[in-house]
Amino acid sequence: MTERRTFLASALALAQPPPAPFRLAVAGLAHGHARGFLTLLQRHAGVELAGVSDPSADLLTSYASRFSIPSERLFASLEEMLDRARPEAVALFGSTWDHAAGVEACAARKLPVMMEKPLAVSLEHARRIESAARRSGIPVIVNYETTWYRSHAMLWDFIKVRKAAGPIRKMVAMDGHMGPREIGVGPEFFSWLTDPKLNGAGALFDFGCYGANLMTWMMDNARPKSVTARTLQIKPDIYPKVDDEATIVLDYAGAQGIIQASWNWPYHRKDFEVYGAGAYAHAIGGNMVRQKTAPREPEQMLTPPELPPDETDAVAYLRAVTKGALRASGLSSLENNIIATEILVAARESARLGRTVKLRG
Repeated sequence: MTERRTFLASALALAQPPPAPFRLAVAGLAHGHARGFLTLLQRHAGVELAGVSDPSADLLTSYASRFSIPSERLFASLEEMLDRARPEAVALFGSTWDHAAGVEACAARKLPVMMEKPLAVSLEHARRIESAARRSGIPVIVNYETTWYRSHAMLWDFIKVRKAAGPIRKMVAMDGHMGPREIGVGPEFFSWLTDPKLNGAGALFDFGCYGANLMTWMMDNARPKSVTARTLQIKPDIYPKVDDEATIVLDYAGAQGIIQASWNWPYHRKDFEVYGAGAYAHAIGGNMVRQKTAPREPEQMLTPPELPPDETDAVAYLRAVTKGALRASGLSSLENNIIATEILVAARESARLGRTVKLRG
């Protein structure tokens, strides 16, 4: 009898139709990270590209050829794609300036939305996004490469869960590369990335956002008391309109954060150091952590464990949030990224004025 029940259960399971694929749309192709995202999407079983929109016919044609996207899934406008392709969620890959309008279009249709970092070019745009999300009840996710670093999960566990370092005293974030032109970004990416209106600034926003995001996370969404920033144009012949070097100092009650954002590093870099009163942990890229637990203890180099399946990358996370398996939180959350935007805007103003800018509590 047991064998018969097992046989019937197996037969019933085989007779069930497979679950419908998760329908995900991509809005905009001007952000160079769209290429990596579409490559990642193809690796996810059970995820379907519902549509791609961009006003540039040349970009649509190029991406359609590279990723074998059928012509019926290509759209010139976001609104047309949303209404005809009927996705379950949308990932935005236009300029940072485009984020507010993109979220508003998705919110009007009750569609969860994810965008590439940073959230917005200004507080006005950030508040538009926040208002649209609140009215519609949709989750809004900001995607940073560093959110999916195993090293950051291990650092969080060491500092925040185990409390092995004591109170945080100093944080240092070092993010950047040799420069957009130097690493060969596409012309559609370069044109807005080096436009202060469309990007918000240069390296200050492009890479300063990583540190603002991580430090806000580590400080439990507390705003710094003040922001002081200094920017440079080391390569004005390449970047005449925006900064290519930025240092931001965040003063908290009892702690300080230093953000080093640069288009002048001699190599790609995304490192994050957190020092407590009695120990420290450094996330070196995504796959290594250096930590010291006491002054006389030896320094350790550790390999972090794997992340949970729904938190391994942006596609997995967006699907989990859309399906209700997870709630957008932490580094990806709108709350964190509103504060990160406040930090970046204050840093831009500080650099312009040459003085420290106070933030509200």
